[in-house]
Amino acid sequence: MHLIKTTGLLLAGALLVASCGQKGGTVETSGAKEVAQATGKTISVNGAESKVLWTGYKPAGKHYGIIPVTSGEISLEGSDITSGEFTFDITALEIHDMEKTEESYGKLHGHLQSPDFFDAANYPKATFEVTSVEPFSANPEVEDKEEFKTDYTPKLLSEQMVDEPTHWISGNLTMRGTTKNIKFPAAIKIEGDAVSAKAGFNIDRTDWGLSYGDESTAVDKAKDKFIYNTVNVGFEIKAN
Repeated sequence: MHLIKTTGLLLAGALLVASCGQKGGTVETSGAKEVAQATGKTISVNGAESKVLWTGYKPAGKHYGIIPVTSGEISLEGSDITSGEFTFDITALEIHDMEKTEESYGKLHGHLQSPDFFDAANYPKATFEVTSVEPFSANPEVEDKEEFKTDYTPKLLSEQMVDEPTHWISGNLTMRGTTKNIKFPAAIKIEGDAVSAKAGFNIDRTDWGLSYGDESTAVDKAKDKFIYNTVNVGFEIKAN
């Protein structure tokens, strides 16, 4: 495991994008960054209480659910988090807007696992490694993207952010064989050896190659024959 030493609180977990630079309305992204060695004591992530949340949109509706966090560690030195790494199980992705017994659940779950989206047969896991943290301050990095208006327009980035974020978190996310760095605001709390963190932000799914129904290729958006590229993402992490 690797580290970056920082002041204050920290932690992370999230999904990534495969391009450099920032897109309006999504998290800041860049190429993979070096992760330093951890220092201090190491605590384990509580998988039963940690998860990634996702919501995808199309003009005619939306789907949402979670991706479980199966393992992870956070290193603490005093009141500083010096490193963190997390593993997510793509094959265990859950859809929460329909019952598992429904035929449509099986079809959607299978499609999300297919090469059109996560390609879980070849890439069943995703990982996130913390690279840096800095105190949060409101700045132009939080910029809302103008979306095509329908009954199910994705939530804006400003609507996704957690209340009273404490830090900007940067980290490398590896998914579908690609590693990139993302930066997002998070609210982190440390009490003794217990750490909790929450975050909410938007990503562009096509940056990972999840390009099925790419809205940029829609000939006539008025016909609702596309899926929004913007996906709402969040995470809840607990470690003790």
